[in-house]
Amino acid sequence: MLQILDVLRDRGSRYAVSGGVVQGREGVGTFLAELKRAKKFAKATHNTWACVLSEEGALKGDDGEAGAGAVILKMLERAELRNHLVVVTRWYGGVHLGGDRFAHVVTSVRAYLEALEKA
Repeated sequence: MLQILDVLRDRGSRYAVSGGVVQGREGVGTFLAELKRAKKFAKATHNTWACVLSEEGALKGDDGEAGAGAVILKMLERAELRNHLVVVTRWYGGVHLGGDRFAHVVTSVRAYLEALEKA
C-alpha cells in the first residue's frame, strides 16, 4: 500500500491518499477494510475511491462526497491504471469547500500517481 498522509490542507480540512493493487471486487472490499482498521481512517469524514478492474470494469464510491469517486475514476482511466484502487480521504474541517473539494481530489490523485511512477 502506498500512502501520502498529508497531501494538502484547506480551511481546516485535511486530505490523504492511499492506494494499491487489488484483484476483483473482493480485493476492493478487503483493501477498504484494511485501510479503515487504522482508527484515523475509520473516523475520517470521507473515504472516496475508484478503480478500473480488468475483468469487471469501473467501480467507484463517493462515501458521502458526491461526485468525488467519478473524479478519481476519470483520472485512473486517463492514466490507464488497471486493477489498482485509489482512495482519497478527507477529514472535514468545519468549512464547506464548495467546488474546491474537486480540485483537492484531483491534487491528491495526481500526487499519488506521481509517487507511484517514482516507486
